[in-house]
Amino acid sequence: MAWKSRTRSLQVFDTELSADTVEWCPVSPHHNILVCGTYQLQKGTGEEDATPSRTGRLYLFEFRREGPMSPPLTELQRMDTAAILDLKWCHVPLSEQAVLGLAAATGELQLYTLSDGQEGGCSLQSLSSVEVGVDRLALSLDWSTGRMDGSDVRLVCSDSAGCVSVLSLAEGALTVLSQWKAHDFEAWISAFSYWDTQLLYSGGDDCKLKGWDLRVGPSCPTFTSKRHSMGVCSIHSSPHREHILATGSYDEQVLLWDGRNMRQPLSETPMGGGVWRLKWHPSHQHLLLAACMHNDFHILHCQQALEGSGGACPIVASYILHNSLAYGADWSRLSLEEPAPCSPLTAEPKESLAEGGGHVRIQYESPTASFDTSLEDDAGRYIPEGITAPAASVAAGPTLSLDSDSPSLSCLLASCSFYDHMLHAWRWDWTPNAAQQEPDQ
Repeated sequence: MAWKSRTRSLQVFDTELSADTVEWCPVSPHHNILVCGTYQLQKGTGEEDATPSRTGRLYLFEFRREGPMSPPLTELQRMDTAAILDLKWCHVPLSEQAVLGLAAATGELQLYTLSDGQEGGCSLQSLSSVEVGVDRLALSLDWSTGRMDGSDVRLVCSDSAGCVSVLSLAEGALTVLSQWKAHDFEAWISAFSYWDTQLLYSGGDDCKLKGWDLRVGPSCPTFTSKRHSMGVCSIHSSPHREHILATGSYDEQVLLWDGRNMRQPLSETPMGGGVWRLKWHPSHQHLLLAACMHNDFHILHCQQALEGSGGACPIVASYILHNSLAYGADWSRLSLEEPAPCSPLTAEPKESLAEGGGHVRIQYESPTASFDTSLEDDAGRYIPEGITAPAASVAAGPTLSLDSDSPSLSCLLASCSFYDHMLHAWRWDWTPNAAQQEPDQ
Protein backbone atom coordinates (compact mmCIF):
# COMPACT_ATOMS: atom_id res chain seq x y z
CA MET A 1 0.00 0.00 0.00
CA ALA A 2 1.11 3.56 -0.64
CA TRP A 3 0.84 6.55 1.63
CA LYS A 4 -1.07 9.73 1.07
CA SER A 5 0.94 12.72 2.25
CA ARG A 6 0.33 16.45 2.04
CA THR A 7 1.98 19.53 3.54
CA ARG A 8 0.15 22.87 3.73
CA SER A 9 1.37 26.28 4.78
CA LEU A 10 -0.69 27.92 7.50
CA GLN A 11 1.18 31.17 8.07
CA VAL A 12 4.41 32.97 7.25
CA PHE A 13 5.94 35.48 9.67
CA ASP A 14 8.85 37.84 8.95
CA THR A 15 11.25 37.71 11.92
CA GLU A 16 13.24 40.71 10.56
CA LEU A 17 16.50 39.20 11.84
CA SER A 18 17.92 35.92 10.53
CA ALA A 19 15.92 33.04 12.03
CA ASP A 20 17.72 29.85 13.08
CA THR A 21 15.76 28.02 15.79
CA VAL A 22 12.12 27.24 16.62
CA GLU A 23 10.62 25.17 19.45
CA TRP A 24 7.07 24.22 20.42
CA CYS A 25 6.42 23.92 24.13
CA PRO A 26 6.16 20.26 25.23
CA VAL A 27 4.56 21.06 28.60
CA SER A 28 0.79 20.74 28.93
CA PRO A 29 -1.37 22.83 28.67
CA HIS A 30 0.99 24.99 26.61
CA HIS A 31 1.38 22.82 23.48
CA ASN A 32 0.13 25.80 21.46
CA ILE A 33 3.09 27.97 22.51
CA LEU A 34 5.95 28.50 20.05
CA VAL A 35 9.28 30.32 20.41
CA CYS A 36 11.62 31.43 17.63
CA GLY A 37 15.19 32.68 18.00
CA THR A 38 17.22 34.84 15.63
CA TYR A 39 20.89 35.55 14.98
CA GLN A 40 22.19 38.67 13.28
CA LEU A 41 25.83 39.53 12.66
CA GLN A 42 26.28 43.32 12.79
CA LYS A 43 29.56 44.21 11.13
CA GLY A 44 31.53 47.23 12.27
CA THR A 45 31.52 50.26 10.01
CA GLY A 46 34.99 51.65 10.65
CA GLU A 47 38.42 50.88 12.07
CA GLU A 48 37.36 51.87 15.56
CA ASP A 49 34.33 49.61 15.28
CA ALA A 50 35.85 46.66 13.42
CA THR A 51 34.66 43.99 15.82
CA PRO A 52 31.31 42.56 14.68
CA SER A 53 28.49 42.26 17.18
CA ARG A 54 25.93 39.49 17.29
CA THR A 55 22.40 40.47 18.16
CA GLY A 56 19.20 38.48 18.34
CA ARG A 57 15.56 38.49 19.21
CA LEU A 58 13.35 35.99 20.98
CA TYR A 59 9.75 35.71 19.80
CA LEU A 60 6.88 34.11 21.70
CA PHE A 61 3.75 33.02 19.79
CA GLU A 62 0.46 31.34 20.56
CA PHE A 63 -1.29 29.11 18.02
CA ARG A 64 -5.01 29.83 17.96
CA ARG A 65 -7.93 28.46 15.94
CA GLU A 66 -10.23 31.45 15.56
CA GLY A 67 -11.50 30.97 12.03
CA PRO A 68 -10.35 30.43 8.44
CA MET A 69 -9.57 34.13 7.86
CA SER A 70 -7.49 34.66 11.01
CA PRO A 71 -3.75 33.91 10.99
CA PRO A 72 -3.26 31.13 13.56
CA LEU A 73 -0.06 32.50 15.11
CA THR A 74 -0.47 35.43 17.48
CA GLU A 75 2.67 37.19 18.66
CA LEU A 76 2.62 37.48 22.43
CA GLN A 77 6.09 38.89 23.11
CA ARG A 78 9.38 39.87 21.50
CA MET A 79 12.57 40.35 23.43
CA ASP A 80 15.87 41.74 22.13
CA THR A 81 18.75 39.51 23.23
CA ALA A 82 22.22 38.46 22.27
CA ALA A 83 22.26 36.31 19.14
CA ILE A 84 20.48 33.01 19.76
CA LEU A 85 22.04 29.76 18.54
CA ASP A 86 19.65 27.24 20.08
CA LEU A 87 16.42 27.02 22.08
CA LYS A 88 15.08 24.03 24.01
CA TRP A 89 12.16 23.70 26.43
CA CYS A 90 12.53 21.46 29.45
CA HIS A 91 10.23 18.53 28.69
CA VAL A 92 8.62 18.62 32.15
CA PRO A 93 7.38 21.52 34.29
CA LEU A 94 9.75 22.83 36.95
CA SER A 95 8.03 24.26 40.01
CA GLU A 96 4.82 23.97 37.99
CA GLN A 97 6.16 26.19 35.18
CA ALA A 98 7.43 25.57 31.68
CA VAL A 99 11.13 26.52 31.43
CA LEU A 100 12.97 27.52 28.24
CA GLY A 101 16.72 27.22 27.75
CA LEU A 102 18.60 29.57 25.40
CA ALA A 103 22.16 29.24 24.05
CA ALA A 104 23.53 32.73 23.36
CA ALA A 105 26.42 34.15 21.34
CA THR A 106 27.74 35.74 24.57
CA GLY A 107 28.69 32.27 25.81
CA GLU A 108 25.74 32.24 28.18
CA LEU A 109 23.11 29.66 28.88
CA GLN A 110 19.92 31.51 29.83
CA LEU A 111 16.69 30.20 31.33
CA TYR A 112 13.21 31.71 31.09
CA THR A 113 9.93 30.69 32.69
CA LEU A 114 6.59 30.82 30.91
CA SER A 115 4.11 32.75 33.01
CA ASP A 116 0.38 33.13 32.54
CA GLY A 117 -0.74 36.73 32.20
CA GLN A 118 -3.70 38.35 33.90
CA GLU A 119 -5.62 38.60 30.63
CA GLY A 120 -5.05 35.00 29.61
CA GLY A 121 -1.87 35.50 27.58
CA CYS A 122 1.60 34.18 28.38
CA SER A 123 4.99 35.81 28.67
CA LEU A 124 8.59 34.78 29.26
CA GLN A 125 10.37 35.93 32.40
CA SER A 126 14.12 35.65 33.00
CA LEU A 127 14.97 32.96 35.54
CA SER A 128 18.73 32.38 35.52
CA SER A 129 21.87 32.56 33.41
CA VAL A 130 25.43 31.30 33.55
CA GLU A 131 28.46 31.91 31.35
CA VAL A 132 30.03 28.69 30.09
CA GLY A 133 33.17 30.51 28.98
CA VAL A 134 34.60 33.83 27.83
CA ASP A 135 35.20 34.66 24.18
CA ARG A 136 33.05 31.82 22.92
CA LEU A 137 29.55 31.19 21.60
CA ALA A 138 27.14 28.76 23.21
CA LEU A 139 26.06 26.69 20.21
CA SER A 140 23.60 24.09 21.46
CA LEU A 141 21.80 22.78 24.52
CA ASP A 142 19.76 19.75 25.52
CA TRP A 143 17.78 18.74 28.60
CA SER A 144 18.03 15.36 30.31
CA THR A 145 14.23 15.13 30.46
CA GLY A 146 13.47 13.77 26.99
CA ARG A 147 11.46 10.84 28.36
CA MET A 148 9.34 13.16 30.54
CA ASP A 149 11.28 12.22 33.68
CA GLY A 150 11.83 15.17 36.00
CA SER A 151 13.71 13.31 38.74
CA ASP A 152 17.16 14.44 37.57
CA VAL A 153 17.05 17.70 35.64
CA ARG A 154 20.33 18.66 33.98
CA LEU A 155 21.45 20.45 30.85
CA VAL A 156 24.31 19.95 28.43
CA CYS A 157 25.73 22.78 26.34
CA SER A 158 28.36 22.86 23.59
CA ASP A 159 30.34 25.89 22.46
CA SER A 160 32.59 27.39 19.81
CA ALA A 161 35.74 26.58 21.79
CA GLY A 162 35.02 22.87 21.32
CA CYS A 163 33.94 22.39 24.93
CA VAL A 164 30.98 20.54 26.41
CA SER A 165 29.46 21.66 29.72
CA VAL A 166 27.05 19.81 31.99
CA LEU A 167 24.90 21.95 34.26
CA SER A 168 22.44 21.40 37.08
CA LEU A 169 19.40 23.46 37.97
CA ALA A 170 18.42 23.80 41.60
CA GLU A 171 16.07 26.40 43.06
CA GLY A 172 16.16 28.33 39.80
CA ALA A 173 19.97 28.65 39.71
CA LEU A 174 22.24 27.14 37.06
CA THR A 175 25.52 25.57 38.16
CA VAL A 176 28.25 24.17 35.92
CA LEU A 177 29.01 20.64 37.14
CA SER A 178 31.74 19.79 34.65
CA GLN A 179 33.30 21.13 31.47
CA TRP A 180 35.87 19.61 29.15
CA LYS A 181 37.49 20.04 25.77
CA ALA A 182 35.59 17.63 23.53
CA HIS A 183 36.48 18.70 19.97
CA ASP A 184 39.34 20.40 18.17
CA PHE A 185 37.07 23.02 16.59
CA GLU A 186 33.49 24.14 17.18
CA ALA A 187 31.38 21.65 19.11
CA TRP A 188 28.24 22.23 17.08
CA ILE A 189 25.96 19.92 19.01
CA SER A 190 25.60 18.06 22.31
CA ALA A 191 22.80 15.81 23.51
CA PHE A 192 21.77 13.44 26.27
CA SER A 193 20.89 9.81 25.89
CA TYR A 194 17.35 10.09 27.20
CA TRP A 195 17.40 6.48 28.44
CA ASP A 196 20.59 6.78 30.47
CA THR A 197 21.25 10.42 31.21
CA GLN A 198 24.77 9.68 32.41
CA LEU A 199 25.57 9.19 28.73
CA LEU A 200 26.17 12.16 26.43
CA TYR A 201 26.92 12.62 22.75
CA SER A 202 28.71 15.48 21.02
CA GLY A 203 29.54 16.43 17.45
CA GLY A 204 32.06 18.90 16.16
CA ASP A 205 33.56 20.66 13.19
CA ASP A 206 36.44 18.17 13.43
CA CYS A 207 34.05 15.68 11.75
CA LYS A 208 33.90 13.55 14.90
CA LEU A 209 30.93 12.11 16.76
CA LYS A 210 31.81 11.22 20.35
CA GLY A 211 30.19 9.55 23.32
CA TRP A 212 30.79 10.36 26.98
CA ASP A 213 29.96 8.60 30.26
CA LEU A 214 29.72 11.02 33.18
CA ARG A 215 30.26 8.18 35.67
CA VAL A 216 33.82 7.63 34.48
CA GLY A 217 34.55 11.28 33.70
CA PRO A 218 35.37 13.12 30.48
CA SER A 219 39.06 12.25 30.28
CA CYS A 220 38.35 9.77 27.47
CA PRO A 221 35.29 9.36 25.25
CA THR A 222 33.45 6.04 25.23
CA PHE A 223 33.71 6.08 21.43
CA THR A 224 34.88 8.33 18.62
CA SER A 225 33.27 7.91 15.22
CA LYS A 226 34.58 9.39 11.99
CA ARG A 227 31.73 7.96 9.96
CA HIS A 228 30.57 11.46 8.99
CA SER A 229 32.93 13.06 6.47
CA MET A 230 32.22 16.67 7.51
CA GLY A 231 31.25 18.54 10.65
CA VAL A 232 28.63 16.86 12.85
CA CYS A 233 25.93 19.42 13.65
CA SER A 234 22.82 17.50 14.75
CA ILE A 235 22.19 14.74 17.29
CA HIS A 236 18.89 13.56 18.78
CA SER A 237 18.33 10.57 21.03
CA SER A 238 15.07 8.73 20.42
CA PRO A 239 12.64 9.16 23.33
CA HIS A 240 10.77 6.04 22.15
CA ARG A 241 13.40 3.34 21.60
CA GLU A 242 16.37 2.72 23.84
CA HIS A 243 19.85 3.00 22.26
CA ILE A 244 18.55 4.67 19.06
CA LEU A 245 20.33 7.84 17.96
CA ALA A 246 20.00 10.06 14.88
CA THR A 247 22.89 12.24 13.68
CA GLY A 248 23.26 14.76 10.88
CA SER A 249 26.20 16.52 9.30
CA TYR A 250 27.39 19.03 6.75
CA ASP A 251 28.11 15.91 4.64
CA GLU A 252 24.34 15.88 3.90
CA GLN A 253 23.77 12.47 5.49
CA VAL A 254 21.36 11.35 8.22
CA LEU A 255 22.74 8.37 10.11
CA LEU A 256 20.75 6.17 12.48
CA TRP A 257 22.69 4.35 15.17
CA ASP A 258 22.30 1.69 17.80
CA GLY A 259 24.27 3.09 20.74
CA ARG A 260 25.53 -0.41 21.62
CA ASN A 261 27.44 -0.61 18.35
CA MET A 262 28.85 2.70 17.16
CA ARG A 263 31.23 1.16 14.65
CA GLN A 264 28.60 1.05 11.90
CA PRO A 265 25.30 2.97 11.55
CA LEU A 266 22.00 1.20 11.09
CA SER A 267 21.24 3.27 8.02
CA GLU A 268 22.47 6.19 5.96
CA THR A 269 20.13 8.56 4.13
CA PRO A 270 21.38 11.27 1.74
CA MET A 271 19.44 14.50 2.19
CA GLY A 272 20.89 16.79 -0.47
CA GLY A 273 21.77 19.44 2.10
CA GLY A 274 23.68 19.78 5.34
CA VAL A 275 21.54 18.44 8.20
CA TRP A 276 21.46 21.18 10.82
CA ARG A 277 18.66 19.82 13.03
CA LEU A 278 16.94 16.48 13.59
CA LYS A 279 13.80 15.96 15.68
CA TRP A 280 12.05 12.69 16.46
CA HIS A 281 8.27 12.97 16.50
CA PRO A 282 7.03 13.31 20.11
CA SER A 283 4.70 10.28 19.88
CA HIS A 284 5.24 8.42 16.59
CA GLN A 285 8.50 6.56 17.01
CA HIS A 286 9.40 6.09 13.33
CA LEU A 287 9.06 9.70 12.15
CA LEU A 288 12.11 11.97 12.01
CA LEU A 289 12.09 15.64 10.97
CA ALA A 290 15.21 17.01 9.27
CA ALA A 291 16.19 20.64 8.57
CA CYS A 292 18.52 20.37 5.59
CA MET A 293 20.06 23.82 5.14
CA HIS A 294 19.98 24.42 1.36
CA ASN A 295 17.57 21.56 0.66
CA ASP A 296 14.46 22.38 2.68
CA PHE A 297 12.69 20.38 5.39
CA HIS A 298 11.88 16.68 5.16
CA ILE A 299 10.14 13.97 7.20
CA LEU A 300 11.75 10.53 7.18
CA HIS A 301 10.03 7.24 7.96
CA CYS A 302 12.60 5.11 9.79
CA GLN A 303 10.71 1.91 10.58
CA GLN A 304 12.46 -0.42 8.13
CA ALA A 305 15.88 0.97 8.99
CA LEU A 306 15.27 0.47 12.71
CA GLU A 307 14.09 -3.07 12.06
CA GLY A 308 17.40 -3.93 10.42
CA SER A 309 16.83 -3.45 6.68
CA GLY A 310 19.96 -1.31 6.45
CA GLY A 311 18.57 0.80 3.63
CA ALA A 312 18.00 4.53 3.42
CA CYS A 313 14.92 5.94 5.14
CA PRO A 314 12.22 7.05 2.68
CA ILE A 315 11.10 10.67 2.71
CA VAL A 316 7.33 10.73 3.26
CA ALA A 317 6.88 14.51 3.19
CA SER A 318 8.78 17.66 2.27
CA TYR A 319 8.16 21.31 2.98
CA ILE A 320 9.77 23.38 0.23
CA LEU A 321 8.28 26.86 0.60
CA HIS A 322 11.27 28.47 2.32
CA ASN A 323 13.66 30.43 0.13
CA SER A 324 16.78 30.33 2.27
CA LEU A 325 18.85 28.10 4.55
CA ALA A 326 16.69 25.66 6.49
CA TYR A 327 17.86 25.75 10.11
CA GLY A 328 15.11 25.48 12.72
CA ALA A 329 12.27 22.93 12.75
CA ASP A 330 10.07 21.31 15.36
CA TRP A 331 6.90 19.26 15.90
CA SER A 332 4.04 20.51 18.03
CA ARG A 333 2.21 18.17 20.42
CA LEU A 334 -0.98 20.10 19.76
CA SER A 335 -3.80 17.95 18.41
CA LEU A 336 -5.07 18.86 14.95
CA GLU A 337 -8.13 16.61 14.99
CA GLU A 338 -10.24 19.63 14.12
CA PRO A 339 -9.54 21.38 10.80
CA ALA A 340 -6.73 23.87 11.26
CA PRO A 341 -7.11 27.46 10.06
CA CYS A 342 -5.35 28.50 6.89
CA SER A 343 -4.00 32.01 6.72
CA PRO A 344 -5.06 34.04 3.69
CA LEU A 345 -1.35 34.82 3.39
CA THR A 346 -0.33 31.33 2.30
CA ALA A 347 3.24 30.85 1.25
CA GLU A 348 4.14 30.59 -2.39
CA PRO A 349 7.63 29.81 -3.73
CA LYS A 350 9.41 33.09 -4.12
CA GLU A 351 11.41 34.20 -7.10
CA SER A 352 14.94 32.92 -7.10
CA LEU A 353 17.63 34.96 -5.44
CA ALA A 354 19.42 34.99 -8.76
CA GLU A 355 17.96 37.05 -11.60
CA GLY A 356 16.74 34.81 -14.39
CA GLY A 357 16.17 31.70 -12.24
CA GLY A 358 18.41 29.14 -10.64
CA HIS A 359 19.34 28.60 -7.04
CA VAL A 360 22.06 30.18 -4.95
CA ARG A 361 23.71 27.13 -3.42
CA ILE A 362 25.57 27.71 -0.18
CA GLN A 363 28.77 25.67 -0.35
CA TYR A 364 29.45 25.74 3.40
CA GLU A 365 27.57 27.54 6.06
CA SER A 366 26.60 27.76 9.68
CA PRO A 367 24.93 30.50 11.69
CA THR A 368 28.37 31.65 12.83
CA ALA A 369 30.59 31.19 9.78
CA SER A 370 31.16 32.82 6.43
CA PHE A 371 30.08 31.04 3.29
CA ASP A 372 30.76 30.72 -0.43
CA THR A 373 28.05 30.57 -3.05
CA SER A 374 27.61 29.34 -6.58
CA LEU A 375 24.60 29.36 -8.89
CA GLU A 376 23.02 26.05 -9.86
CA ASP A 377 20.08 24.90 -11.94
CA ASP A 378 17.43 22.45 -10.70
CA ALA A 379 19.60 19.46 -11.61
CA GLY A 380 22.50 20.78 -9.53
CA ARG A 381 24.61 21.86 -12.51
CA TYR A 382 26.85 24.88 -12.02
CA ILE A 383 25.73 28.01 -13.89
CA PRO A 384 28.61 30.36 -14.86
CA GLU A 385 28.11 34.04 -14.15
CA GLY A 386 26.29 35.86 -16.92
CA ILE A 387 24.37 32.77 -18.08
CA THR A 388 20.59 32.78 -17.64
CA ALA A 389 19.35 29.79 -15.73
CA PRO A 390 16.28 27.83 -16.79
CA ALA A 391 13.05 28.47 -14.95
CA ALA A 392 12.72 26.59 -11.71
CA SER A 393 10.26 23.75 -11.44
CA VAL A 394 8.98 21.60 -8.60
CA ALA A 395 8.82 17.88 -9.26
CA ALA A 396 6.31 15.63 -7.57
CA GLY A 397 7.77 13.17 -5.09
CA PRO A 398 7.88 9.46 -5.85
CA THR A 399 5.03 7.14 -4.92
CA LEU A 400 5.98 5.05 -1.91
CA SER A 401 5.04 1.43 -1.50
CA LEU A 402 5.63 0.70 2.16
CA ASP A 403 3.28 -1.15 4.44
CA SER A 404 2.26 0.58 7.66
CA ASP A 405 -0.32 -0.05 10.34
CA SER A 406 -0.06 3.48 11.71
CA PRO A 407 -3.29 5.49 11.91
CA SER A 408 -3.85 8.65 9.94
CA LEU A 409 -2.46 11.73 11.59
CA SER A 410 -2.28 15.47 11.17
CA CYS A 411 0.77 17.23 12.56
CA LEU A 412 1.46 20.88 13.28
CA LEU A 413 5.03 21.97 12.63
CA ALA A 414 7.11 25.13 12.53
CA SER A 415 10.27 25.88 10.59
CA CYS A 416 12.48 28.88 9.99
CA SER A 417 15.03 29.97 7.44
CA PHE A 418 18.05 32.17 7.82
CA TYR A 419 18.79 34.85 5.25
CA ASP A 420 15.17 35.54 4.31
CA HIS A 421 14.31 35.70 8.06
CA MET A 422 11.09 33.73 7.77
CA LEU A 423 9.11 31.62 10.23
CA HIS A 424 6.55 29.21 8.77
CA ALA A 425 3.75 27.38 10.56
CA TRP A 426 2.52 24.39 8.55
CA ARG A 427 0.64 21.14 8.83
CA TRP A 428 1.28 17.67 7.51
CA ASP A 429 -1.58 15.28 6.83
CA TRP A 430 -0.58 11.65 6.42
CA THR A 431 -2.81 8.69 5.57
CA PRO A 432 -1.22 5.25 5.36
CA ASN A 433 -2.83 2.65 3.13
CA ALA A 434 -4.07 5.28 0.69
CA ALA A 435 -4.48 4.31 -2.94
CA GLN A 436 -1.86 6.79 -4.04
CA GLN A 437 0.28 9.57 -2.69
CA GLU A 438 -0.51 13.15 -3.54
CA PRO A 439 2.51 15.38 -4.20
CA ASP A 440 3.52 17.74 -1.44
CA GLN A 441 2.54 21.34 -1.90
